[in-house]
Amino acid sequence: MRLLVIGRLSGQLATAVKMAMSAGAKVSHVETIAQGTQALRAGQGADLLMVDFELDIRALIAANEAERIRVPVVACGIGADPKRAADAIRAGAKEFIPLPAEAELIAAVLAAVSDDDRTLVARDPAMQAVTALADQVAGSEASILITGESGVGKEVMARYLHRKSRRAEKPFISVNCAAIPENLLESELFGHEKGAFTGALARRIGKFEEADGGTLLLDEISEMDVRLQAKLLRALQEREIDRVGGSKPVKVNIRIIATSNRDLVQAVREGAFREDLLYRLNVVNLRLPALRERPGDILALAEHFVKKYAAANSAPERVLSAEARRRLVGHRWPGNVRELENAMHRAVLLASGAEIEEEAIRLPDGQPMALSDAGAAIAGRAAQVASMAGASFVGQTVAQVEQSLILDTLSHCFGNRTHAANILGISIRTLRNKLKEYSEAGVSVTAPQGQGAYAA
Repeated sequence: MRLLVIGRLSGQLATAVKMAMSAGAKVSHVETIAQGTQALRAGQGADLLMVDFELDIRALIAANEAERIRVPVVACGIGADPKRAADAIRAGAKEFIPLPAEAELIAAVLAAVSDDDRTLVARDPAMQAVTALADQVAGSEASILITGESGVGKEVMARYLHRKSRRAEKPFISVNCAAIPENLLESELFGHEKGAFTGALARRIGKFEEADGGTLLLDEISEMDVRLQAKLLRALQEREIDRVGGSKPVKVNIRIIATSNRDLVQAVREGAFREDLLYRLNVVNLRLPALRERPGDILALAEHFVKKYAAANSAPERVLSAEARRRLVGHRWPGNVRELENAMHRAVLLASGAEIEEEAIRLPDGQPMALSDAGAAIAGRAAQVASMAGASFVGQTVAQVEQSLILDTLSHCFGNRTHAANILGISIRTLRNKLKEYSEAGVSVTAPQGQGAYAA
C-alpha cells in the first residue's frame, strides 16, 4: 500500500511512519497540504493519506476533489482531545490515530481504511480451473480481459493477477470507465497540461503514467466512448500516451487488464466497440462463472465474509447454523458475490444467538431468505460439491486441471467445439490443438453428436 504522510515529521509522527513501513506500507512525505495535492497531481500516487490534524484537512480534501483525486484520509495528532478528533472526522477524515500510536493500531487502521482485504476464494472446481489458468498467465506481459456478470469478483481477480505478476511491487491502478463522465475520462487516463481546457489549472498526470511499471485496470471498458477507444488502442500499440493539450508523447511501461460484464463481441457487431481494440485486449480471456455456477464457493465465501465483518464491527465471530448454510447454497444469488457479501454483513449485525440463524440472513428488501423446492435440490448438489471441492484438485498439475476443464466442458456441449471454445473463452484453434494433443496421448475426447454439433 502507498502511504503519503502530510505534516512535519516530529518525533511521534516519525515513529508512526516507521510502524506503517513495518506493516508493509510504501511511505512518501510532504509538509503542507498544497504539497500533498501537488504530489498527487504529479502522479506520485497514494492509496491513503496520513495527515497531521493541525493542518486544514477540509481544504486538502476539497483541493483534491476539485481535481477528481479521491484518496482516503487518516488524521493523526499528539495529545488530541475528543473534540479535535471529532473535528478531523467531520472535516472528512476516515479515522483518527492518537499519537504515540501502537504498531497494532497502525496496521489495523491501514488495513481497514485502504480496504485492501480482497481475498480470492476458490473452492469450487469451476473457479479453481479459472484460477489455475490465471496462475499460468499472471507472470506474462499479456493483456488480459476478465469477463463475467456484475458482482462476480472481476476486480478481485485483477488484483490477484497483479500480486502474482512480475510487477507486484509496482502500482496497481484501477479506473472505472463507467463511473467517470465521458468528457473527463480522457484526462483521467492520459492526464492534461495546464490550460488544456477550462479548469485545468495545473499539469495533471493521468492514470497511465501513475501506473508506470505496474498494472492498469480498465474496469467496465465496454462503457468507453468509441472515439476514446481509438486513443487507447494507440497507447497500447505504441506504449506511449499524449496528455490532453500536450506537445509530445510520453512513454509508459504498463500491463493492461480490462473487465467487462457485457458481450464485447456483440458490442463489436453493434459498432459500440472497436474490433481491433478487442483483439488487443483479449490476448487471454478469464471468464468468471456466476456464483450460481460455482456452488462450492458459496459457503467458503460466506464464512470469509462473516469473519471479515465480525472483525470490522467488533462483533463476536459466530458460525452459520445448518439451516442457514442450507439456505445460502440454495439461493440463486442474482447479485453474485457482491450480494452474498452484503447479506453476510447484515447477518453479522442481526445475529444474536450462538450461531447465525437463517432469520438473520435477509434479502436486499429486508425479507428473510426462503428456500424453494428447486433451491433445495440445488442446495443438496451444492453441499456435495462444497465437501469435495477442497480436495478435488489436490495432487494435480495445472495441465491436468486444464485438461479436465476442457474435456468436461466439451462433454457438456455434446462435442460442439465452437460452443465449448466460447464457454472456455479460448479460440477454436487453441481448443482444436488441445484436443489433438489429448487424442494423441490416448485420452478419450467427446465426438460431435447430432446435427448442428459441428466439429469446427
